[in-house]
Amino acid sequence: MGDAIVVDNVTKRFRVYHERNQSLKSAVMRRSRGSYEDFLALDDVSLTIPESSTFALVGDNGSGKSTLLKCLARILVPDSGSVTTNGRMAALLEVGSGFHPELSGRDNVYLNGSILGMSRQEIDRKFDEIVDFSGVEQFIDQPVKNYSSGMYVRLGFSVAINVDPEILLVDEVLAVGDTAFQAKCTEKFASLNREGRTVVLVSHSLPSVRAMADHAAWLDHGHLRAVGTAADVLEHYEESTRGATGVAVVGGLEHTGSGEIRVTGVEVLGPDGRTRIDVGQPARVRISYEVATPVDGPVIGFAVEALDGTYLAATNTRDAEALVGRVDTHGVVECELPSVQLHPGDYIVTAAVTDSTTTHSIDYVRDIARFTVDSGAHRWSGGYLALPASWGAVVPGAVREGTEA
Repeated sequence: MGDAIVVDNVTKRFRVYHERNQSLKSAVMRRSRGSYEDFLALDDVSLTIPESSTFALVGDNGSGKSTLLKCLARILVPDSGSVTTNGRMAALLEVGSGFHPELSGRDNVYLNGSILGMSRQEIDRKFDEIVDFSGVEQFIDQPVKNYSSGMYVRLGFSVAINVDPEILLVDEVLAVGDTAFQAKCTEKFASLNREGRTVVLVSHSLPSVRAMADHAAWLDHGHLRAVGTAADVLEHYEESTRGATGVAVVGGLEHTGSGEIRVTGVEVLGPDGRTRIDVGQPARVRISYEVATPVDGPVIGFAVEALDGTYLAATNTRDAEALVGRVDTHGVVECELPSVQLHPGDYIVTAAVTDSTTTHSIDYVRDIARFTVDSGAHRWSGGYLALPASWGAVVPGAVREGTEA
């Protein structure tokens, strides 16, 4: 497998003016262009993006992620260094980029598709598929200026992915779509990956990155801090984010984050109230917390790991659309799991609280609880995930329907 993109010593500066002339007259009278300084958005960044990978760019605001993505898309030209791409590229970098607000959704599909390199015949052939994926069929003949931001991005994304790009660049657009559309996009990314396509995405949602990406790069104030497998890069990035907000030891456990809310305990209970749960049984996860400073709309969640550290699953109040309002006193939040489909064994629970955007860590505590999954009345064949299955009887000499003996 080769490289889809090679970034070689890329540096990009922007000129930032400290004062701005408000009119042509003032510019002439002052005879000055104003004082400025150079802002280094990317500082000698080098990395390779493998073919057939889903590659994420992560980092805090102002880290250079979107600048790098625009250099990959050739919207920006590096001051030094080079970007080499191998394959047909499509980019969705801003909500509704390439759309004309006065034109209908139908006209904008043709306009945007032609900008991305599709012929009219190609758009004709794929039009129904584009509109169906976007979910805006009812409004396709309405001017897009009347669309919501979610409708804008769904239609724009649908056009971009139907260009059949070998490389697809995506910047934060999934944050605008609803949960169902995000799930559809995740499935589409997986399909593109299976077809050998390359997806490069920027996202502040680490759960989304964790679910979709296999490789990642972490940028910090224009510097490349880490590049490699998504699991390793995200671990380093999250450690840095938590470490920047301090460490507190509560009840013998190490908590990181800014500390407005602290998780005081987690219980994972089966139907009988015990922490031993049979495969397939329901469970209830109770997260208790204390509040030092009121927070509006925090996101509370937990993750499950195997004892060897393998990350298995996670959920939080935002992704489950169970939004939390203002939190100003201690309390308990519960999560109902209708069926625990884990192989028999012992598991670790990590709890976390973030702000409403999930980019700022309020509290993070690993291994705050453990629970055990028993086999119950069944036997399981191995692995972490239990796959309840029903096998039909084997009939010697049977011929499948539609085949010849």
